[in-house]
Amino acid sequence: MTAPYLSGLVLTGRRVVVVGGGGVAQRRLPRLLETGAQIDVISPAITPTIEGLLTNPDLRWIERGYAAGDLDGAWYVVVATDDAAVNDQVSAEAESRRIFCVRSDDRSRATAWTPASGQHDQVTIGVLGGGDHRRSAAVRDAILEELREGALGARDSLAKQPGVYLVGGGPGDPDLITVRGRRLLAEADVVVADRLAPQPLLEELHPDVELIDAAKLPRGRSAQQEEINRILVDRALQGKVVVRLKGGDSYVFGRGFEEALACAEAGVPWTVVPGITSSIAVPAVAGIPVTHRGVTHEFTVVSGHIPPGHPDSLINWEALAQLRGTLVLLMAVENLPVIASTLIANGKDAATPAAAIADGTLPGQHQVTSTLADIALTMSEAGVGAPAIVVIGNVVEVAATLTTASASAPGSASASAPGSAPGAESASSSEDSEDSEES
Repeated sequence: MTAPYLSGLVLTGRRVVVVGGGGVAQRRLPRLLETGAQIDVISPAITPTIEGLLTNPDLRWIERGYAAGDLDGAWYVVVATDDAAVNDQVSAEAESRRIFCVRSDDRSRATAWTPASGQHDQVTIGVLGGGDHRRSAAVRDAILEELREGALGARDSLAKQPGVYLVGGGPGDPDLITVRGRRLLAEADVVVADRLAPQPLLEELHPDVELIDAAKLPRGRSAQQEEINRILVDRALQGKVVVRLKGGDSYVFGRGFEEALACAEAGVPWTVVPGITSSIAVPAVAGIPVTHRGVTHEFTVVSGHIPPGHPDSLINWEALAQLRGTLVLLMAVENLPVIASTLIANGKDAATPAAAIADGTLPGQHQVTSTLADIALTMSEAGVGAPAIVVIGNVVEVAATLTTASASAPGSASASAPGSAPGAESASSSEDSEDSEES
């Protein structure tokens, strides 16, 4: 068979017909919808996922089998039924009308092939592997991975936009940064990084990148926020791509919006790139869901860097004590004894399960469990210090039940934290906790 000619179809506003409503159609539809095509799905039945897509005004379901004349006005056809006779009928009509037609069952009888495709930033990848779908997908994935990591042409990209990018680096494990965050690091001219940002990612920076340490150590050496703002604005005004890399999410106790305001006031373009917040991710990795059906209907994330009763505190601790859901404390290690006593004094059960997780998602992750009354003492005795996340609520007990059940199941091993020995007590870095203030 001769080689196909690769081309990008502009389908916006043009009619596309998909015959069949099963798994193949389900896989094809999302990318077709992204093109802005007017899509008709012709099938007696469709999958629940396709049914959910019908809220899109560009998608219509014709609830019956294929009939002659259904290709009137079509520019492109996808045949995706499990009936060879129907597939033959559709492709024959498409051929007579000179409409390109993809067949999911027999590419040799199609006039178009669907490549293994993917998209990164504004680059679309399409790979045809001569009928070897696994090879096509593998090559596509390899190219996309290199693009996402910045190994393939990122620094010299004409699409680079100077400005400040407020990137949340996630809870600590470098693999948990977002795809966009990692790509921006590869494109960066300047990286302004916090202590809790994923440090291994800094080793991957291009040698020409200016790395600025913006760490804030609790009660120790600390970069002033005003100076950080000045650096961001200054480098961006020089026409550079500036990445402000933080742990967790920039807008969860990370002062990210202060930096956004500084950029806006200086007329500097800025973009926020959300990160996985440690307040949810770290408990999850440690085996604790912040919500669980039948146990809690809410969770509250609280900064504990200012103690209850302090004139600068904005927290209604009395109200928090009355909540029945999960309480997640960030930056609370130093003030945990007074926080716990305040919650108990205002009605929180002293026996409420509690857990403290340090160095979450990192090889040294470790945790202790106790009660609200004793969690601060338990942490002290176990040597669990900042940065750590404290989870208070019955979900801690739910997680303990699951661990016990897993350990007692025949042939099973209890889950352990990354880098820890099986059965070892393990789980956090907190958000900017140093910021206490083919077919």
